[in-house]
Amino acid sequence: MTLWASPRISPFTRTRRPPVGEGGYTTTGSDPGMYPASGAGSRLASGQGTPPENPCTGPHYAGAVTDSSKRPLAVFDLDNTLADTAHRQRFLERRPRDWDAFFAAAPADPPLEQGVDLVRRSAAEYEIVYLTGRPERCRRDTLDWLAAHGLPEGRLYMRGNADRRPARRTKLEILRRLARHREIRVLVDDDELVCEDAERAGFRVLRARWADPSAALRAAQEREGRT
Repeated sequence: MTLWASPRISPFTRTRRPPVGEGGYTTTGSDPGMYPASGAGSRLASGQGTPPENPCTGPHYAGAVTDSSKRPLAVFDLDNTLADTAHRQRFLERRPRDWDAFFAAAPADPPLEQGVDLVRRSAAEYEIVYLTGRPERCRRDTLDWLAAHGLPEGRLYMRGNADRRPARRTKLEILRRLARHREIRVLVDDDELVCEDAERAGFRVLRARWADPSAALRAAQEREGRT
């Protein structure tokens, strides 16, 4: 059974490449960009260096054609979509927010059954991509968490450590880059602003509504550009 039939076609519009020092999403750091590890990826959206030519992480240019010979992409958020952050949100409710403790507790996140079931079923038909607002320094813990819970392999995009832009801007930027070469069948995310902006850009969206909402986490995503 096809999970995401009759896909919408994503419009491709030119997006600004962040200047050096602004940060951005990355597929590498000290660790490979794929989960599970399958070789070095490339740093993206950082304004540093030249990314390699490949369907998922190639440079951003006009006139690209979607590669229909490859499976469509299903893009999944992590926090409160696949991973339950409720146990560590207390670190965001104090003043000042304790970001080190918040991210250090991420390996203990329980998996969210509905999200995990959906990503596993999606992997039978689509190539999985993980798109998270977590900073790059959390890559190793995130890869280990994905492996520990038996999630499908897929490329992992993370926020650059210095990037403080709202999640709705940074995630849409990467979606557009991916869409220049690959069909994106669906984005699954719990952040309403991310979902709204993605829909306005023409992407099909499934809102993850199976975790308890957190006002502190929303503020972190949108006003502080932290996750």
